[in-house]
Amino acid sequence: MKNIFLSFLLFLNFLAFAQNPLMIPPTLSGTNINLNLQYGTHQFFPGQITQTMGANGDILGPTLILNQGDFVNFSVNNQLNDDTTIHWHGMHVSAINDGGPHTVIAAGTTWTPAFTILDKAATYWYHPHLHTRTDLHVSKGIAGLIIVKDQEEAALDLPRTYGVDDIPLVIQTKSFDSNNQIVNHSNSDTVVMANATIDPYIDLPAQVVRFRILNGSSQRVFNLGLSNNENFYLITTDGGLLNAPLQTTRLQMAPGERAEILIDLSGRVNQTLSLKSYASELPNGIYGATAPGMNASMPLNGYNPNPLNGNDFDILQINVVAPTTNPVTSIPNTLASLNPIPEADANTTRTLTFSPASPGFNQLNGEFRINNTSFDMNVINYTIPLDNVEIWELRNQSAIAHPFHIHDVQFYILDRNGNPPPATEQGRKDVVLVKPQETVRFITKFETFADDAVPYMYHCHMLTHEDGGMMGQFVVHSSNAINDETVFKGKVYPNPSSGNIHIEAKEAFSKIQILDLTGRPVFEKNFNSVNQIEIKYDKPGMYVMEIYSGTTKYLKKLIIR
Repeated sequence: MKNIFLSFLLFLNFLAFAQNPLMIPPTLSGTNINLNLQYGTHQFFPGQITQTMGANGDILGPTLILNQGDFVNFSVNNQLNDDTTIHWHGMHVSAINDGGPHTVIAAGTTWTPAFTILDKAATYWYHPHLHTRTDLHVSKGIAGLIIVKDQEEAALDLPRTYGVDDIPLVIQTKSFDSNNQIVNHSNSDTVVMANATIDPYIDLPAQVVRFRILNGSSQRVFNLGLSNNENFYLITTDGGLLNAPLQTTRLQMAPGERAEILIDLSGRVNQTLSLKSYASELPNGIYGATAPGMNASMPLNGYNPNPLNGNDFDILQINVVAPTTNPVTSIPNTLASLNPIPEADANTTRTLTFSPASPGFNQLNGEFRINNTSFDMNVINYTIPLDNVEIWELRNQSAIAHPFHIHDVQFYILDRNGNPPPATEQGRKDVVLVKPQETVRFITKFETFADDAVPYMYHCHMLTHEDGGMMGQFVVHSSNAINDETVFKGKVYPNPSSGNIHIEAKEAFSKIQILDLTGRPVFEKNFNSVNQIEIKYDKPGMYVMEIYSGTTKYLKKLIIR
């Protein structure tokens, strides 16, 4: 009863706050990105200090602005007294750069991934992904947006002035204890915030404005809409632009999902409207609905009473002010050319079944499994051939909806229970909410990157479920993948290199070949049986170097910066 009373007090405090200007995260751009993961403090409640974590600041992190085709060097310095990782959610990178639970950044150390930005223009994000502690680090505040730009998006007449008509929006709910400290693994998330701001407002110009929205919550699903049920336009899903803007009044967003929307505020100076979550419209069986389980009487500790569950609530107040000097005043008719993968191209179908670890009436308070298996760091669940086109069939046999996320790839949803997905889900995706007793199928291609040693993850993006073991892992295998038995035992230095590469070996070698990650040769040089040589190749990227000695071919990973 004490926790229930506290939840109500926190919510009443939330309602009583004066409005606060929406915090706009700073930006980082270029080809050298430095992130410092650190402890901080933040004043969520008047006169009260909350202990937090952030990247380059007290809470959240800077928005990274990256260009497709650029080779970017990252430096992630862990100043916490705890191990962690950083995962580039939604981005197509090699497994060794992906930042999953195997790529641990020990306390006091620095991780230096480097990769070419291959993704389409869209909004992605970064967050910790340490097994069993993901929710702790994300709830405390480590999360940030990534904006990728490309030529296709640049050719469109869209709002692009960051913080003015192009607004980043990280929506979260959090739970606090009696000392106003953040509690993770809690279902008493009574406080809603945007960009770490409670009861926020923003002044926006009377023209077309763009929101880049992330559901960064640990568990809650939002059903977004504007006050008075006004129309807005969806232009991107998780992984890129749609074919054309989609006019709608609702957008359901599960944890981990991103979307970009346009709102036309033309001619509305001095008017006020709100971005809301219409949670009263969510069906039971979704975290955020009146009942979290398919059976309305199924209990979930701490879930009720919570005034956010099953009730509509405001997320952000928008005050319309004068337009800017060069406003965007119209919605484009077309956006991009999507090329969904034909179902007939699939090589493999995999079935993943979600189920409770402890079936029955109290299952919501337990853990959940994929194919009756809990995550094991030492078990590879799937080995997938490079360039395989696959259909993944997700069957939810539990009583609660699960937002399923897969690393490495973007996918296209084929159907929900045999029916076409709604129009809001017909773009490129990396998260899909699978409702209780529902079957969702998607199609994807595992291309570009292969690594027999470092796996990618797939998991529920309800962070309490993920930390509890609702996760699996896969490796992408290629005949060009490095085999431990043929790894070069000599010296290749410096590595990473700026282009001048020195090679030394105990036995003589006769040929050097460098391949990009698609297996295409980009450099080749023959020798007359030498033991050391210097070569020059200075195009930035990650490569595989083949070193030939007699009839043996040795392999070495190579990074050029």
